[in-house]
Amino acid sequence: MPESHEALEQERRHLGESRAALRRMRDHAASLEGHGAGADRVSTEHLKQVLHRRMKSLEDDPTVPLFFGRLDYDARLGADHDERLYVGRRHVTGESGGDPLVIDWRAPMSLPFYRAKPGDPMRVRLRRRFGFQSGELTAFEDEELAEQQTARHSEILEAEIERPRTGPMRDIVATIQPDQDVIVRADLSHSLCIQGAPGTGKTAVGLHRAAYLLYAHRDQLSRSGVQVIGPNDNFLSYIGDVLPALGEIDATQATVASLVSQATGFVITGTDPVPAALIKGDARMAEVIKRAVWGHLVAATGPLVVPRGAHQWRVAAYLADEMVDELRRRGVRYSAGRAMLPQRLAHQVLIRMEAAGDSPDDRVQNAVARSKPVKAYADALWPAVDPAKLILRLLTDAEFLAGAADGLLDAGEQQLILMAKPARTPKSAKWTLADLALIDEAADQLNRTPSLGHVIIDEAQDLSAMQLRAIGRRATTGSVTVLGDLAQATTPWATRSWQESLTHLGHPEAEISELVEGFRVPGSVIEFAARLLPKIAPALTPPRSVRRSRGDLELLQTDDPDGTVIKSVVAAAGREGTVGVIVPDATIPRLRELLEQAGIRYDLLGDVPPAFETRVDLVPATVAKGLEFDHVVVFEPAGIVAAEPDRVTGLRRLYVCLTRAVTSLAVVHAEPLPAELTG
Repeated sequence: MPESHEALEQERRHLGESRAALRRMRDHAASLEGHGAGADRVSTEHLKQVLHRRMKSLEDDPTVPLFFGRLDYDARLGADHDERLYVGRRHVTGESGGDPLVIDWRAPMSLPFYRAKPGDPMRVRLRRRFGFQSGELTAFEDEELAEQQTARHSEILEAEIERPRTGPMRDIVATIQPDQDVIVRADLSHSLCIQGAPGTGKTAVGLHRAAYLLYAHRDQLSRSGVQVIGPNDNFLSYIGDVLPALGEIDATQATVASLVSQATGFVITGTDPVPAALIKGDARMAEVIKRAVWGHLVAATGPLVVPRGAHQWRVAAYLADEMVDELRRRGVRYSAGRAMLPQRLAHQVLIRMEAAGDSPDDRVQNAVARSKPVKAYADALWPAVDPAKLILRLLTDAEFLAGAADGLLDAGEQQLILMAKPARTPKSAKWTLADLALIDEAADQLNRTPSLGHVIIDEAQDLSAMQLRAIGRRATTGSVTVLGDLAQATTPWATRSWQESLTHLGHPEAEISELVEGFRVPGSVIEFAARLLPKIAPALTPPRSVRRSRGDLELLQTDDPDGTVIKSVVAAAGREGTVGVIVPDATIPRLRELLEQAGIRYDLLGDVPPAFETRVDLVPATVAKGLEFDHVVVFEPAGIVAAEPDRVTGLRRLYVCLTRAVTSLAVVHAEPLPAELTG
């Protein structure tokens, strides 16, 4: 038997032993799940949840490699002793708790798999990469790190990066590059902002960072939580399997819309005209709301009088006003100050009782604070505020808005955000996304929003200042990872700079870095799309593809666009992998009819997240962001550009659509291509 074949068989035996060990670990967890009991009901429920999460983390997918690499540590290179470690998606313990058969990719001992190189082997003599097909080990490559002078090209690594997509996004744990790994393993205390060109893996890096932090800071983050915020439900559906595949089920996922909808208790049923949305999303609205909330405070018009027994105790109006001012200077939230004021007033009453010879204690003070005269007096000075009612009043009462917005919004801007058809109650209002962000801002003026341990924000370039503030409130004591691409900013309120966005988030100290090496988009495609950069984002470094394969690019101008687009879809579907047909939103009905007439099964991406069960997806241009397909057919680029309110935004939308391809891109058009692509 040849030596390489014998080595491959040995590795296959190790894979079999590892899978058997993982089954034993899961069987053991299952046996505990049926008999776990705590000291009380609460403890029992907690134990059940822990065991359930443990069971989920030990699920084995036979089509996914249990390990993808091997490290041979060498004592001659500074290691404590010679040691062979297999690197995989989760830790697998040998029988009877012996040496690990597989170590977690996030463990410190796995670090050299991602960062070791000739000249800096990190105590590792040999790094081995494994090739798999449908979960079966088929090949391996070795790098003698201590002997090599230069890095060698890895065909296994290249094949894994270019492997055709099926269904939702998959993890990239076997292909993380050194610069990506630095971001993934950054300390929890560090907030990061990643400007990433298409195909640089910024979304995957963000998700793997979440998995790493949950591993490295398990106890802390199990209490404070990790949340991933994406642009829409289709995107969340697309990335939804990545963290579970890495054994992590504790991170939550949300969109900005679902975040503020859940927080406020209202459903988004309306849409704003762009001019109104721009004003509502402006950071100046935070000060408008702050003024509107605190403007409810009223100066005392007379003394507080508290009858108690045969006496009446008085607190002068000026003292009551001083108490209100003192609480405001402390910087407390509105509701907290409102709760404190009765106790402050009651304390003044007790001072007077003591001066008269009484000896009241804390119980007397509490009773006075809860008495009807004190509560009524405090309510008059510091009235209750409902955040939804406050925002409804701001958007319907021109005089109230003018008072709060004086010097911040001019008369024209104020008029833009007043509701055309005012609602009488919050429940009857047609709230927009921008409105709910305002309600969330008002709610935070009243009561501090609880903070998570870490928040990951993808496609952050499209968020307004008020949306960023809404997210930032969820990370006041935690850290953030901000992901995005200024060249893909397609909303009218999109950020102008990352420093500006980080300021609105409340994390101006975050480190900003740029990813420009593309592993997903082939060279011919990214170079074609990058022709738009001088117009849409001239300050950014043009991306470059590091793949050897140039990919396939076809520009198909035709007098028969309907026939040509179907031919292109059929040709793409005849190849391995997924197919995305990206079209102007207005042409969706027409393309649906064409695909159905041709007998092509497809999923329509839109308001309802798809199951990703077909190989062909029909994609409106406005929902293409964040997705990727092996083969992409872009239909009528000029129509994609023209659908946006201005040309720069339209070209950015087109840039997004052109950079969704992993293997091939066909551009079908009857109208001329935008001049920026042909110049």
